[in-house]
Amino acid sequence: MSTRNRSWRLLRRPAGDDIRDALELSVDDLPSPSEGQVVVRNAYLSLDAGTRMWLTARKDSYEPPLPLGSVLRGQTLGVVTASRHPDYQPGQLLRFRGDWADYSMLRPADGAYVEQVSWQLEIGEAKTGETVVVSAASGVTGALAGQIATLCGCRVVGITGSPVKANWLTTTLGFDAAIDRSAQPDLGTALAAACPDGIDVYFENVGGAVLDAALDHMATYGRVAVCGLLLNYDKPAAPAGPARFDQILMKRLTTTGFFSADWHWRGTEINRTLRPWYDAGRLRMRFDVTDGLEHTPEAYQRVFTGDKVGKALVRISELS
Repeated sequence: MSTRNRSWRLLRRPAGDDIRDALELSVDDLPSPSEGQVVVRNAYLSLDAGTRMWLTARKDSYEPPLPLGSVLRGQTLGVVTASRHPDYQPGQLLRFRGDWADYSMLRPADGAYVEQVSWQLEIGEAKTGETVVVSAASGVTGALAGQIATLCGCRVVGITGSPVKANWLTTTLGFDAAIDRSAQPDLGTALAAACPDGIDVYFENVGGAVLDAALDHMATYGRVAVCGLLLNYDKPAAPAGPARFDQILMKRLTTTGFFSADWHWRGTEINRTLRPWYDAGRLRMRFDVTDGLEHTPEAYQRVFTGDKVGKALVRISELS
């Protein structure tokens, strides 16, 4: 096992999508694990939009700001290389919250693990035959949410940002319709045409004008499941609320925010449902894979610029 460890540290708070200049790739000695610790060789980093809020100075996020000088963290898949914990052995494959680094040092007792996505339909209480609209539908979360809704018998409309992405949603993932925002500057008109009876469940990943347009076209007693607010993540201060907040009252809407880590304990249960769908080819995903830890900032920027489709990953090493 290597005794050197490269890791990405936060030098300054980034401005907008300019992530690279805010980070530094440092090289440090990799210590041996102490009692209760596990060393994992990172194989894949998951690049998730929500982690962008940790890089700001805002204190009203679901996690506190990352201190300057700290190593960045995110969901990670890797292989145990050394362990002083009785439940983890070298060679074991783990999914966990780890460092943007070659290796992560874990103490499982501290609760390092994060899990699956699928309870979003439970939050939205989607029912067979209802209309479900998903924003940022070509991202990993939106794509999974839309496919699960389709498999549960819902009519699904995805909002995305290019004709290529819209085509992928309908021809490959089975969405009933897709709205390409680049070709439909008036999102409200497009939603009215795609959802003539209103939106029963809106799965929110974006915020801003997209949320306002969806609220305008919700059905009475509709439900809004707020998973993400992508347009707000790089803001130094809390943004103003939705301009159409009044529709929550006028249409008697139920709006619920949820964070996946709060549901990690249901991971095994969720996998029992999703794995057969995946094995049967009914649940699909594209992966945007960047090779090399040194290219992580550029890959992360693509999460916010729309220059990727599906799940963004960085491959650091092989799983074997």
